[in-house]
Amino acid sequence: MPQNKVQVPRISDAVASALERRILEGSLKPGDRLPPERELALEFGVSRPSLREAIQKLASKGMVQSRQGGGTYVTDRLESSFFDPWQEMMGAHPNLREDMLEFRRMLEGQAAEWAAERATESDLTRLAQSFDALNDAFGADDLDRRSTADIAFHQAVGEAAHNALLGHLSAALLRLMHDNIHLNLGELKSIPAASTLLKNQHAAIHAAIRERKPQAARAAAETHIDFVRETLAQTLRTVARRETSARRLNTEFSVSESTSS
Repeated sequence: MPQNKVQVPRISDAVASALERRILEGSLKPGDRLPPERELALEFGVSRPSLREAIQKLASKGMVQSRQGGGTYVTDRLESSFFDPWQEMMGAHPNLREDMLEFRRMLEGQAAEWAAERATESDLTRLAQSFDALNDAFGADDLDRRSTADIAFHQAVGEAAHNALLGHLSAALLRLMHDNIHLNLGELKSIPAASTLLKNQHAAIHAAIRERKPQAARAAAETHIDFVRETLAQTLRTVARRETSARRLNTEFSVSESTSS
């Protein structure tokens, strides 16, 4: 009888798997450009044709794509498959925001707990950098910068949890909530105490993870989301009142104009 042959993986398959693992773990993020062929081939110790074959395998899965002008970039396929349909549903059904925040509370509480247990020194360094950037952003009068820094901090927590699914789900949720985060921060700028509360909440999350206190980290994350849920609800009510007042004013003005003419 013929002996069973040992299946030796192709070099390109091994390289594709290594690159895919970096995308899954977040070392390579959506929008990141892959290093030049020469550098990658040298790093993996393979020929450039083998490297090209590996990249083509990832491209066929939709994980990377080449762009005009050169370069191969990581796509957002892992997140967009979740993000795209829900973004449309969020627009059509505003009540889903509450469900999204409820889910985010569960997810971020778990992420913070795991981050406190699992974060490496590199994770803690990155988390400290994102926390410092967030504090700097809160000191600047730039709403886009503040919302971007806020999302980056929470994503750093999600990735420090070292669970690939949680990390990518967290990124997708933060993208879904981006407009609401931006709106919320804009409204909170007019409330002096709110900025201090937000800074203290983020500081509590950061400290609990840094000090390896899982339950404290979970509680801090959940407290933060509870605050966000309440203030966002207040914000949306305020915006709705303004829109109603504006419509009434426009109606009264139109009636007045038509009467005078």
